[in-house]
Amino acid sequence: MLDSDTGSPPLIGLIPAAGTADRVAPLPCSKELFPIGFLGSDSDLRPKPSAQYLLERMAGAGVRKAFIVLRDGKWDIPAYFGGGALVDIDLAYLMMRRPHGVPFSMDDAYPFIKDSTVVFGFPDILYWPEDALDVLVERRQAGGAEMVIGVVPTRRPEKEDLLELDAEGRIVGLHIKQANSRLKYTWMLAVWGPGFTEFMHAFVSAAEPEIAANHGLWHDRELYPGDVLWAAIQEGLSHETVVFEEGGYIDIGTPDELARAVREYAASTGGDRDPESGRDIS
Repeated sequence: MLDSDTGSPPLIGLIPAAGTADRVAPLPCSKELFPIGFLGSDSDLRPKPSAQYLLERMAGAGVRKAFIVLRDGKWDIPAYFGGGALVDIDLAYLMMRRPHGVPFSMDDAYPFIKDSTVVFGFPDILYWPEDALDVLVERRQAGGAEMVIGVVPTRRPEKEDLLELDAEGRIVGLHIKQANSRLKYTWMLAVWGPGFTEFMHAFVSAAEPEIAANHGLWHDRELYPGDVLWAAIQEGLSHETVVFEEGGYIDIGTPDELARAVREYAASTGGDRDPESGRDIS
């Protein structure tokens, strides 16, 4: 099915929210609902859940439908966001079927997204610039690459996917969590077409027997979304990057970063603020 306005596959948001948040446990709610900053004016502030930033930006980029993939017990997420009126997106919820990591949670949406342009982000990563998804969607619609990937300077190479980029911005290497790396960039967002969705479906299906037999490990470690992305690039799927040199992020999945996000976003009273410079970026 094609979008009647653009002639392209419709935009569908994909948000994996099936993690256990072990590194910041115990929490009084799902990590994706942990309050980071505030909504409203100074006289009428309300806590703003971390995932709401991503959902609002998906809506701003033209997403009208999105799937959130959950694990059993995270019922507070649909209880809060409901059908999506709060974020101006029609939301549906899918259950994680295979406890083998984020790529499997992403692939659990395969029957529902396989004919769509997927707008992807992590609900526990706060990022800037605010319009990054708009830029990625526009670039893919204009350029035709199968995958358009949002890239920012890395701060924590020991915890991230590290990218080697050539002079044209193409990814020529991807390395997982290397503390002493001199590589400068990581990725945080992506927009892709049906070709990558099909590749991911085949890739995780092929990897599943090894992971299931090896106590959840793939090549002796967890399988990450970056592994699938790099495999697709090596297979020849077309891609391009958009490098946001002034961009940044906070991953609230660790105690120190969660504390940092709470401090910085509380100080901005609901707007987005660059934690490195203190500059308002809303």
